[in-house]
Amino acid sequence: MLIDFAPVQVRTRTVPFFVAAVAFAGYAAWSLQRLRTFDASGFDLGIFEQVVRSYAHGHWPVADLLGAGAPALGDHFHPILALLAPFYLLWPSPACLLVAQAFLFALSAVPVTRCAVRVFGTRRGAVVGVGYVLSWGLLSAVNFDFHEVCFAVPMVAFAAEHLLRERWRAAVWCALPLVLVKEDLPLTLAAVGVVLVLNRQRRLGWAAIGFGVACSVLLFLVVLPALNPAGVYAHGGGFAPFGGAIVKVSMLLALLVPTAFAALRSPLLLLAVPTLLWRLVSANDRYWGLGYHYSAVLMPIVFLAGLHGARRAARLLPACALVAGLASLGLQAAHLTDGVWTPSQRAGIDAVLERIPSGATVLASNRLAPRLTSRCTVLFFDGVTAERPEWVAVARPEQSWPTTLATKAFALGELEDTGYARVEETDSVVLLHRE
Repeated sequence: MLIDFAPVQVRTRTVPFFVAAVAFAGYAAWSLQRLRTFDASGFDLGIFEQVVRSYAHGHWPVADLLGAGAPALGDHFHPILALLAPFYLLWPSPACLLVAQAFLFALSAVPVTRCAVRVFGTRRGAVVGVGYVLSWGLLSAVNFDFHEVCFAVPMVAFAAEHLLRERWRAAVWCALPLVLVKEDLPLTLAAVGVVLVLNRQRRLGWAAIGFGVACSVLLFLVVLPALNPAGVYAHGGGFAPFGGAIVKVSMLLALLVPTAFAALRSPLLLLAVPTLLWRLVSANDRYWGLGYHYSAVLMPIVFLAGLHGARRAARLLPACALVAGLASLGLQAAHLTDGVWTPSQRAGIDAVLERIPSGATVLASNRLAPRLTSRCTVLFFDGVTAERPEWVAVARPEQSWPTTLATKAFALGELEDTGYARVEETDSVVLLHRE
């Protein structure tokens, strides 16, 4: 056995679930607070709600925020989101997605904390579990809307735990659904196969390697280009393997510090290689750093690899995990504010948006989109789109992303000059209706 999984007391068995329950409550409260204060955005929460809403109504998944009628599976391959459709029918709100994500992230704490308790005992193991749920990769994902990778995090966590328990087939079964989460994640299944081969499970390992590589190649080169209106993979973006060296090194160090670098002593760290590789060679500098959701799937890998590497050493791991987690909490909590608008302004925005009838098509600002995607067809107001729906809702102050404020102001004026009238206006929102 790679880690001793001898029987433990019933009380100790409950510790991982207690840590996960507290994590779920915290993640959900954090996400819903961001939604309440308009910090959630159309990119990406609104996009994913449109996808899930499509599934819930029995339609091919469409994300109009990406472009009118844009096929969502032509952007990223994430059919696993259909699993949220029944829950969305019961609770048709962006909050449904945020709570589901909180649950999935929290669920991954169970195998991590369980292994930590086996290595360090109940108290120190629980400390590692707390460090994990506060890890920067998870908190930065919670702090930025919803993403399909929330499904991958518990899959990878349980697969890695099974590898540590030498339950080889169970590890493959846990990793197999990764092919439905996102186009690059079948390569993580292939990495599971590499670990199996290193442990002399050659037949099963090579099968996982072959299947994982074949799925990713098929998705990148055939499926996604076929589903994308432009006929290409939307996120190719070029390569810059030597760019942003300081940022990349900082990200790698941040990954390893919570485990006191013990993760480097475990072959389990190989599971992180596919995700790290495409991020480090990409020309997109957003992939290089600590922000967004890109590191969420790496957190269970690094922590479980650290626990494996710390079997006989790295006594500092629990303290490092906790300190790193508290630092992460402090940094991310700095972004959890009351938003741009006061409570009375937010109430006023909601009152204005209520004037838009359900089922209408709306051109909306990024921060306003999640307020409408559950009941309207929402397009993205970026200042350059040629779409002219019946309604237009623009926030004040408007975000400069992805175009300049001048471009958006010009677009708003042009709409008013070509058949739109202001039917409602406050210091926080402008609502136009096509005459």
